[in-house]
Amino acid sequence: MILKGKVHKYGCDVDTDVIIPARYLNTSDPAELAAHCMEDIDGEFVKNVKAGDIIVADDNFGCGSSREHAPIAIKAAGVSCVIAKTFARIFYRNAINIGLPILQCPEAVDGISAGDQVEVDASTGKITNLTTGKSYQAMPFPPFMQRLIDVGGLIEYAKDKIKSAGCSCCML
Repeated sequence: MILKGKVHKYGCDVDTDVIIPARYLNTSDPAELAAHCMEDIDGEFVKNVKAGDIIVADDNFGCGSSREHAPIAIKAAGVSCVIAKTFARIFYRNAINIGLPILQCPEAVDGISAGDQVEVDASTGKITNLTTGKSYQAMPFPPFMQRLIDVGGLIEYAKDKIKSAGCSCCML
């Protein structure tokens, strides 16, 4: 899967409370969550983000509470991928569960600036800064996790498995 977009760059410890503020957790509607994504750290994010754009951040992206709303808001806002030096463990798992590609690559984070155009080959982990021409290598996901992301997350993966097994009694 090739992803391409403009970079929105953030620092360390971007927590789930600034990704999607708690005052909006009374909904699970992706469109409503997207409308408030990053507003407490970047009030212009929703106005500036375009489908396919990429978030790049320093250490500990997604720290804080375990709310699945955070990666849902990011994905629903149109972000195709998040690249960070490190991710909070629960955010990492929640992102994969909802089909949001995330890559850990400190060298890429250091070499990419806000506004750069970046291309990511999610299947190989290759990150190319199209603005500077420099490439970086992140660890790609194992095939089963890549499949999970490719189909849109854990629920879609389970539906696909049930369908391919031919189980008509429990079709989702």
